[in-house]
Parts: sequence; structure tokens; C-alpha cells
Amino acid sequence: MMGKMNAAVLTGAKKMEWVEREIPQPEKGEIQVKLEYVGVCGSDLHFYEMGRLGNWVPDGPLVLGHEPGGVVTEVGEGVEDFEVGDRVAIEPGVSCKECEMCKKGLYNLCYNMSFMAIPNEREGVFSDYCVHPANMCYKLPENMDTMEGALIEPLAVGFHAAAIGEAEIGQSAVVLGCGCIGLVTIMVLRARGIKEIYAVDVIEKRLAKAEEVGAKKVFNAKSENIEEFVKGLPGGGVDLVFETAGTEFTTKQSAKLIKNGGRVVLVGMCAEPEVLMDLGSLSAKEGDVKTIFRYRNLYPAAIKAVQEGSIPLKSIVSHEFDFKDVIEGVAYNVDNKADVIKAVIKY
Repeated sequence: MMGKMNAAVLTGAKKMEWVEREIPQPEKGEIQVKLEYVGVCGSDLHFYEMGRLGNWVPDGPLVLGHEPGGVVTEVGEGVEDFEVGDRVAIEPGVSCKECEMCKKGLYNLCYNMSFMAIPNEREGVFSDYCVHPANMCYKLPENMDTMEGALIEPLAVGFHAAAIGEAEIGQSAVVLGCGCIGLVTIMVLRARGIKEIYAVDVIEKRLAKAEEVGAKKVFNAKSENIEEFVKGLPGGGVDLVFETAGTEFTTKQSAKLIKNGGRVVLVGMCAEPEVLMDLGSLSAKEGDVKTIFRYRNLYPAAIKAVQEGSIPLKSIVSHEFDFKDVIEGVAYNVDNKADVIKAVIKY
């Protein structure tokens, strides 16, 4: 596909505008994809609201969006696994495949990572088309659509969190935060056979969704005390705590919720790089803390789990915005956090 396309670019805090660009052409080993759905992630909202994300500061216009699903429109030289018309999920990070981390299979920790919608790495996908290395694209089965394809990206984070936490049947867990990542974590824990899941948030709409996708009991932190509740459980805590809210309060609280020998998995990214943690509680319980960064080697498994019906992925979508309204949609997300669970952009 040749010609021009539209892209929505971030030009500063709370500033996005439309630009016309050439449709990118696939080079060797790449495919061109017409986007059909792109999920709106917390990091997109953070870039929009603050004009930056932690240490990432755009030094020029930046196209946001890194949760793409779409249809192949052109195939570059040497690509044999895809043909025009295939529906795909795209994994947004492209690693160098050469460095020590890549060679160990830990490509999410690649020293030369090129990730969508990160300044000086790759452009995002709030645009009509994108090109991407074919080896980071995944064909979707017949019974999955490209909206689910777009949602594989956040689902992979939940998969990675559960794997790093070594979650298994017969355990108990608390999930702090019931935004998109908290909800996919609950779904993955359920699929792994964990039924005793307690979910905490301050937004009622999210708590209702957490219950719907598998939490045994939900707690509104404004009025209910999760710490008091878990003290009454056998062992005075749970096996696993997944912190997905990315706040200092929940990070500090996580160590108080595990039982002796329990594990905390820090999934959410705090806005500030330095936060307080309750190491006293953690040490007294000989608890351990695991961190995760994105995901690796998980798209095929995540796609299969959705295909088989183990993960009700679409149920987390609360809002759809047309691509022509993406700028208003992102602004709506930022201004209505209590209303939006997960928004997707539809092309």
C-alpha cells in the first residue's frame, strides 16, 4: 500500500495533533499492517498528561500507541510466514537479537531495545498503517479478532507477572489495583487454578469487573481494610501479592499482606523512581520481592489461552473510540479515570 496516511502525534503535555505522513513500506523481513484496533495504555495517558514518562522525554513529535492488532497489507522480501489478508497481533518491542540478554532469551531486557511509542526507539501506532519485523508478529486463529489481537499486549504482562511469581494452583493472592493490568493478572491467576484471589482498588467500576473476571472477594480501599482482612486468613496473609497500581502506598502495603515466606511481585510502574518499601515486614517474613519489565516469549501462549477460551479478554474493554476521535479519546481517558477500565481505538 502506497500513498499518504494520518497519524496522531504528541507534541507536548496535553497536546496532540494530526499529521499526514507517507505510508511506511516494508523492508526485508518486515510486513506492512493496516491497523484495526489499538489499545490505550496507561503509559500513553502518562505521556499525554505529563509530556513524558519517567525518564523518557520526547525530543520531538511522538506517535503514541503500542498495543496493535491489524491485517497484513504488504509483505517484505524474504517473509514466508505471512500473506496479505492475515490478521495479526504485533509485539511492540524489537530486540537486537545480538546482545547478552537476547542470547539468554531475556530479550525484554535487550540493551538495544526498540519499543513502540518510546522516544528515539520506534514510532507508535496511532496511525493508519505500520511496518514491523515479521518475526515479532503473530497470526491470529480463526476464532479471534483483531481487538483481541490488540489486547494480547497487556495480557502478556499478566502472563509474565504470574510466571515470575511462580503462581500455581492451591495458592492465595491479593491483587492491588484493578485497572487493565490488574484485571489480566486476575484472569491469568484464575486460569492457573488459583481461586482465592482478593482484589483491591478505589474505583467501584473496576472492582465489579474484577469480581466478574474471577476475584473471590473485592475491597474498596476507601472504606475497607485489606490488611485487617488478610490477618484473619490462615497464616495471617496470602502466598502472593501482585502490586499493579504503581503507587507508593500500595507498594509499601504489599509486604504487610504476605504470609511468612510469601512473595511480592511489583508489576505497576511508580511515577517516581524511588519509593518507600516496608522492608521490616518483608524481612521478618523472609518474603521475597520480584519485579517484572514487560514480558518475553509469551505472545504465542497468550494467544492460545484466548483461543481456547481460558481468558475472557474482551470483557475488560469498557470504551471504544474511532480513530478519527483518538485525540478526544485519550483526553477522555485522562479526565475520566473512574469511568474507563480499558479503552481501544477502532480503525
